[in-house]
Amino acid sequence: MTVVAGRGGSTLKLVSSPEQVTAEADRRRTFAIISHPDAGKTTLTEKFLLYSGQIAEAGSVKARSGRKSATSDWMELEQQRGISITSTALQFDYRDRVLNLLDTPGHRDFSEDTYRVLAATDAAVMVIDGSKGIEAQTLKLFEVCRQREVPILTFVNKCDRPGRPPLELIDEIENMLQLLPTPMSWPVGVPGDLKGIVDRDSNTFIKYDRTAHGATESEEQRSSIDQVDPSTNGWHEASEELELLEALGTEIDLKGFLAGEVTPVFFGSALTNFGVRLLLDAVVDLAPSPAPRYDVHNAPRLVEAPFSAFAFKVQANTDRAHRDRIAYVRVCSGHFERGMNVTQSRTDRPFATKYAHTMFGSDRSTVEEAWPGDVVALVNASDVRVGDTLYADEAVEFPQIPSFAPEIFRRIRVTDTNRFKQFRRGLVQLDEEGVIQVLRDEDMGDVEPVLAAVGLMQFEVATHRLENEFGAPVELTNAPYSVARRTDVESSDELRRLPGATVLSRSDGTLLALFENEFYLQRIKNEKEHLTLERVLAEQEWLSDGTS
Repeated sequence: MTVVAGRGGSTLKLVSSPEQVTAEADRRRTFAIISHPDAGKTTLTEKFLLYSGQIAEAGSVKARSGRKSATSDWMELEQQRGISITSTALQFDYRDRVLNLLDTPGHRDFSEDTYRVLAATDAAVMVIDGSKGIEAQTLKLFEVCRQREVPILTFVNKCDRPGRPPLELIDEIENMLQLLPTPMSWPVGVPGDLKGIVDRDSNTFIKYDRTAHGATESEEQRSSIDQVDPSTNGWHEASEELELLEALGTEIDLKGFLAGEVTPVFFGSALTNFGVRLLLDAVVDLAPSPAPRYDVHNAPRLVEAPFSAFAFKVQANTDRAHRDRIAYVRVCSGHFERGMNVTQSRTDRPFATKYAHTMFGSDRSTVEEAWPGDVVALVNASDVRVGDTLYADEAVEFPQIPSFAPEIFRRIRVTDTNRFKQFRRGLVQLDEEGVIQVLRDEDMGDVEPVLAAVGLMQFEVATHRLENEFGAPVELTNAPYSVARRTDVESSDELRRLPGATVLSRSDGTLLALFENEFYLQRIKNEKEHLTLERVLAEQEWLSDGTS
């Protein structure tokens, strides 16, 4: 790091060398955890924090009197429902590495938020319920990872409960996901009674001492598999299965893993801490460090290039007392220093970074510097939107993160006209955050706009926040539409005259034509081929059930 004197010798500025930036980037592991609801994603997040020494006691996501709520679930509605609704960014040190864990929403209604988070990650941990195998949401999120070429580590959770045979789950991963699974650990026990885990890399058996509710680290007793008591419940079956697995080998094909073709598989129980440390070690050893990111011209931005970042999430009112607005940005290149002036690519305006934080659930602390792979929370980022690029010195613009095609629509109005100003401000905020899409009629404006969503719970979150954060009581009513297509000005007048259809505008100026159902849309397309009716997002064809 070079020291440069400022103007008049009054200020000293620290300039990082490309070698230092590269070295810091190599220490980073930025990853997300994805799963079907209730597979144990948030519990695993907590246990990673526990085993890295960030928290002394893990909370449970189940709402029970006297028990802690999960660190990563900070929103009031999350703690009431026991699920993850928002994405959170948690940073912690482990084995001389800096891990940036992006906790994604667990509910299927928030897959769009998960899609945005995966744009900011370099790897993902896919959590599978050992009793259920690959479920619908797991499959959908895996396809997002595949489309983004994100390497995946697999964790088969809840092995302490009655479940499906491990070999059957391995076959399912290979057949349903077209991934080559490499089991790195193996469970020992019978359904409902997990005795321990075999670490195939070291050829050792790990026996765990249970702790109350799994709230503290479990003591581990390691022994060679040759020294395991053969009378151990489930050992005979496990040893036979391990012999069968020898044909697969224990060496992970790193090139295949980074290409998204191979997945290392780990077994365990996040609730009781079985196998958690093995998985966390694998994140450090296998997950890639930040690599060059490609801009809109398909040119790579090297990690040692001047500072650049992109916003993958915007969140308001994490601090109710200050009514703040935070933009979460992923550093792509260079060295970030708090207070540095950067340029916002979309507006070409300068942006001050005086208020920069790292987030730990709802807690925040000032961050003085950050490196490629890190996530920085920029406070009072009133003009930063999802997908915006920030840069210093050398201009760059990264591709936008596309929006999903909405599938459910509701009209919304404020029930207290004295709170209309707060209602309108809340709609703008929720729209910019990506919580909901707000569609407006050119004549009606914000009097009774249409909310568009991928899942029903998005409406629940939107109304909850409008009423509790903005003080605007609202009423939702059904809107008679189920499918949307992008259109243009030339087609809009004719579409508005059709029964069972309308044209509304999105905040970014995009015109969306809404139809009662897919059959009616197809009829209109066949009869009026001159009209512009394009899919909102091509990827939605494989992200949905095929109904849009």
